[in-house]
Amino acid sequence: MFLSVFEMFKVGIGPSSSHTMGPMVAAARFLDMMRASPFRFTGVRASLHGSLAFTGIGHATDRATILGLAGFTPESYEAGRADEALKGIEEAHMISVDGLAPLRFNPKTDLVFDYDTPLKGHANGMVLMATDAQGDITLRQVYYSIGGGFVMTEEELAAGKDTDEGAPVPYPFKSAAEMLAMAKASGKSIAGMKRANEESRGGAENLRSGTKRLWQVMNDCINRGLETDGILPGGLNVKRRAKGIHQALLAERGTNQQAPHTINDWMSTYAMAVNEENAAGGQVVTAPTNGAAGVMPATLRYYLDHVPGASENHIEDFLLTAAAIGGLVKFNASISGAEAGCQAEVGSAAAMAAGALCAVMGGTPEQVENAAEIALEHHLGMTCDPVRGLVQVPCIERNGLGAIKAVSAASLALRGDGTHLVPLDACIETMRQTGADMSEKYKETSLGGLAVNVPNC
Repeated sequence: MFLSVFEMFKVGIGPSSSHTMGPMVAAARFLDMMRASPFRFTGVRASLHGSLAFTGIGHATDRATILGLAGFTPESYEAGRADEALKGIEEAHMISVDGLAPLRFNPKTDLVFDYDTPLKGHANGMVLMATDAQGDITLRQVYYSIGGGFVMTEEELAAGKDTDEGAPVPYPFKSAAEMLAMAKASGKSIAGMKRANEESRGGAENLRSGTKRLWQVMNDCINRGLETDGILPGGLNVKRRAKGIHQALLAERGTNQQAPHTINDWMSTYAMAVNEENAAGGQVVTAPTNGAAGVMPATLRYYLDHVPGASENHIEDFLLTAAAIGGLVKFNASISGAEAGCQAEVGSAAAMAAGALCAVMGGTPEQVENAAEIALEHHLGMTCDPVRGLVQVPCIERNGLGAIKAVSAASLALRGDGTHLVPLDACIETMRQTGADMSEKYKETSLGGLAVNVPNC
């Protein structure tokens, strides 16, 4: 099993990797499918199902789908150009993209939120259709947005999760047990094995430049969030708080008023800065999802700014270790809140961050695995219940607490020798089973939990 660090961490836009980025990616894939078809198309349609329907408005799923059909991608997204394109489509009821004839599309009638017909493959399902001059559907494809911006067709999902068909990698571990065994046999760290896998596919320079850009985008996102205040969009009137907290923390520096637990506020404000940017539709890195995008950057920023002896030379090891752990979670369970609740998003992010922090602070592979397990174990059962379907409440604060748990887990693991009772593999399987047993109303549909018990109008 090989999942690249650049698949685990993708530069994209908020507010959701599964509900915003995924539909945009699916639409882009459908355009390619249309271009490859011998038929001539004159219109397109879309229907959103399951969680994409129930929380689509709050997650801008409708906007993302339309923009994807208009040729936009998360990587090259420009807000100003997107607004102009949407306005043009709403006025003309036409979409124009390279390589295809103009396509009829009325946002009010050709994009349907289907609340009554869940698709079988995944909670995040959508159907894209192309029509001929008579309005008959001549091309149809079902897509599933499976979390973290990953998209699979109905056929790809049915074929199984391990769809990697590239050249063999040196350390193809599919479980934490295999990962530890390979580390012991090779004498390499988890990051060392992951680096060898990445370089065997993309080369050393691509890895260095790519990971450098990932951290740059993450850190820029933190800084924007720390410098921006105001009210988040969506109608809940949630106030941005990261800037105010950060300014208060800076003012307290050098005084005798700081309690030891104030470090938790630093971690929380780093994470909240990212997720406030995400909620505002800003540029973030899925880590492993947008809803959990603040945990990893906050933990890495904590390491760089607050841990004595920290070095920027360890950033690549941090990201590689996190990607290795995240790949295990995704392959053996899920990173999708719509599939397994927030344990699959913030829980996975905390496990990745905990293992990565443990690694760059000198932890052995056994201690790294222990750190990841501790962090994931103490997110088991966490529901996904965003108020009004917006990635704001409880999501923003939850990332701060996820970062705090990640640091605590890494610290506890470093105090031991890596020996522990519950293996990471068992914890991942428990998370999968818990997600399967969890009521659908607690899995990103906004039909249960805080979403129905907090007044939001």
